[in-house]
Amino acid sequence: MIAGVAAGHPATAAAGIEILAEGGSAADAAVAAGLASCVAETVMTGLLGGGHAIYLDVASGTVRNLDCFCAAPGLGAPRREAELLHLDVPFGEELVHYAVGPASCAVPGVPAGLDALWRAHGRLPWPRLVEPALRLARDGVTMPPAHAACLAMLAPVYTMNEGARIYAPGGRLLQAGDRLSQPGIATALEELAADGAGAAYRGAFAESLLAVSDERGGLLTGEDMSAYAARWSEPVEVPYLGLRFLTRSGLSGIPSTLPRLPRLRGLTPAERLTALVGALDGSAGPDTHTTNLVAVDAEGSACVLTTSLGLGSGDFLPGLDVQLNSMLGEIDLLTGPLEPGERMQSMMAPSVVLDADGLVLALGSAGGTRLRTALVTVAAGILDEGLDPQEAVDRPRAHPVAGDVVNAEPGADEAALVAFEAAGRTVRRWPELHHYFGGVSAIGRMGAAADPRRSGAALSAPPGG
Repeated sequence: MIAGVAAGHPATAAAGIEILAEGGSAADAAVAAGLASCVAETVMTGLLGGGHAIYLDVASGTVRNLDCFCAAPGLGAPRREAELLHLDVPFGEELVHYAVGPASCAVPGVPAGLDALWRAHGRLPWPRLVEPALRLARDGVTMPPAHAACLAMLAPVYTMNEGARIYAPGGRLLQAGDRLSQPGIATALEELAADGAGAAYRGAFAESLLAVSDERGGLLTGEDMSAYAARWSEPVEVPYLGLRFLTRSGLSGIPSTLPRLPRLRGLTPAERLTALVGALDGSAGPDTHTTNLVAVDAEGSACVLTTSLGLGSGDFLPGLDVQLNSMLGEIDLLTGPLEPGERMQSMMAPSVVLDADGLVLALGSAGGTRLRTALVTVAAGILDEGLDPQEAVDRPRAHPVAGDVVNAEPGADEAALVAFEAAGRTVRRWPELHHYFGGVSAIGRMGAAADPRRSGAALSAPPGG
């Protein structure tokens, strides 16, 4: 098994590797990388987002899920409807509807989740885990191509308020290779380093969030913040090819999709694509902006962490450069009325795959409603077809959506696409690999992989690290 980190940005992966090199656990590396992602990947995630994780502790042989997703706000306050800002954003071939604004912000879970990971499985001091992210916040970080492309699409939201200074300094939107400067995040991280992750739910950081929410019509209350806690639980186990596939259910669809998936090994490319689309039929919905990371330590323990801001509300904490989440505006996550304090639903599915000898594969994906397609396609490529992880991640994807539409990346088998059209389906042929099709990170016995659709990076830990 390779000890290393695979993530959605080179700086995120490097932060985790730095911690592994000092003897940190997979949890330590995931926490450091997760904090770094809240600086380097702010078009995908942030300190005020939510997430899910899965942790394999090799010493005890246990696997647990961690729910640090967002919760519905409004504890201790009269009930009222969120007043959302509605807008349409061009996304590839489609015009997608979003709902943002301060009232779209749910109770954040990322800080509580990182704290829970560290307390349960960490072994390095908490302030040490904050250091890589703090350096990134002070020095700035390079904007990679996939993140710049995402920003270009999100510009109407990310530059509507305080974000204009961050993402369009001097009136020019940041491009690939430009420096993303968010010095205020350093102040926020300094508070977290000194007082622990709980500082996000009390003290100056929390007071700033509550003040912005109050001033701009948000729903958050002090009771929401003090009541929030990350939750450990047992994973869902699905048999797959004689292996134990451990994941989460919720809206992910993974536990119900894997049993429908026929064997792919030995099929022609057209047969393989037809089988995958058949198993995956039924997804729909707008994009959410999410990132995923995987950390495996020298002992073989593993952590997969997926986090998101939703789209992002477009509102930032004054002086801290931290954007509010927009989870209450994510239509696909609102499956029914939400009571204050209740956890919101999520499509996230961080997963580990085990055999009698231990960890075979740890993987997760970003991608909202395309998350299931990305994760299942890559997992099947590695576990069934025997592909190298990076080859499986790089391979073109096809994603079916409601209304008999199939979205396909260039290189997807043309014979299968023509057959879909002959059967009455509409095929959208995308001109290039695109972050629409998700962002997978994976580490397994056959290697590590990160998704080029997100400008990801997979790094191995140094020997002994």
